[in-house]
Amino acid sequence: MRIVLLEDEQDQADLVKLWLEESGHVVQHFTSAKALLKEITRDSYDLVILDWVLPEMSGIEVLRWLRKNLDWHIPILFTTGRESEEDIVYALESGADDYMVKPLRMMEMMARIKVLGKRSGGYNTGKEKFEALPYVLDPVQQTISRNGDLVEMTNKEFDLALFLFRNTGRILSRGHILEAVWGRSPDINTRTVDTHISRLRNKLQFNQEEGWRLSAVYQHGYRLENLNQTVH
Repeated sequence: MRIVLLEDEQDQADLVKLWLEESGHVVQHFTSAKALLKEITRDSYDLVILDWVLPEMSGIEVLRWLRKNLDWHIPILFTTGRESEEDIVYALESGADDYMVKPLRMMEMMARIKVLGKRSGGYNTGKEKFEALPYVLDPVQQTISRNGDLVEMTNKEFDLALFLFRNTGRILSRGHILEAVWGRSPDINTRTVDTHISRLRNKLQFNQEEGWRLSAVYQHGYRLENLNQTVH
């Protein structure tokens, strides 16, 4: 998963970042709320880990901004030393998906993150067939059928299609797509994403009739939309 960590205590941030990266996640750490809010409008992530007490604005203010301005419900895990029942309820009612009291415990945090990722699709790496009618994707065979007919494509085209379908409705930045589909190889640039997106449009025939739209989002990335809302 691509995770944003907002934590102004460097020692705490280093520890959490170590836990997350050792578990295979990609982490971007911010000490400034304003820097995070600027970045998150032009890139895409799977999860936000948010501290409550911050120098510029409170974690609650950041939480409310995210819920108001992002076009999809990104999972948010609140972490803080505030442990009263009133504080926990306040954070959850303000839009947090989960809440952990410091000092944090590694195994518990990893379990909570896994649950949040499964809810959002960021942890969706199952091998079962994936239906997005009229398309059926088979991760084991790496095949896609459209109205029952197999569509010929390369492995990377399949990986890209599967990632887009699993994140239907989300705006995905080119950088996010590169990391998810190609890894973080420095010799690959975002034009690779654009080229493969163009091929997918042609091969899968995304259009109003089929009930799907794959759109470029200016200065951001791409979004696959299900016009009929029939993903299973």
